[in-house]
Amino acid sequence: MQNAGLVCEKNGKFKVNDVEQTNVPNIYAIGDVIDGIMELTPTAIKAGSLLVKRLFSGATEKMDYINIPTTVFTPLEYGTCGYTEEDAKKVFGVDNIKTFHTSFQPLEWQYNKEREGGDCYVKVLVKLDDRKVVGFHILAPNAGEITQGLGVAMKCGCTKEQLDSCIGIHPTTAEDCIGLKYTKEDDGDV
Repeated sequence: MQNAGLVCEKNGKFKVNDVEQTNVPNIYAIGDVIDGIMELTPTAIKAGSLLVKRLFSGATEKMDYINIPTTVFTPLEYGTCGYTEEDAKKVFGVDNIKTFHTSFQPLEWQYNKEREGGDCYVKVLVKLDDRKVVGFHILAPNAGEITQGLGVAMKCGCTKEQLDSCIGIHPTTAEDCIGLKYTKEDDGDV
């Protein structure tokens, strides 16, 4: 790496620009070797595919490292896409983000006598100046399936009003992501 003139961060990863170019103009990096991105195989595959198309086919589409839907597959799944609440407030301004949220219990849990407590939680981060959904987080059964759908919507520029205009499929866990009314800013305790 040193012979090629590449500069690495202390963690051994590379800083790249918005087209995965390292500090050496003809050397690119994708996947887990990029500093500061999620280490996910589908992310690396997508970034590599887009890079090849830009380099050899004249395409211009860049990798979107913000709206990457992902899930932690623990017994109660956690799904996320877009910005964290803290990052959204840093990027867009504290006064430009509303955090809609709710806790809920899936219908399937209500009939399980052995299951005690343990509410689920969902929050949707909305940028106030254009009403776009910029972050989604859910802790619930089937969070991966739900997050994949929200990831598509967010990639398409979904607004809070568009999300709320959808009809929830009853009785699914996903229906609790639609029509959120309460915000952390107005009522922090759901």
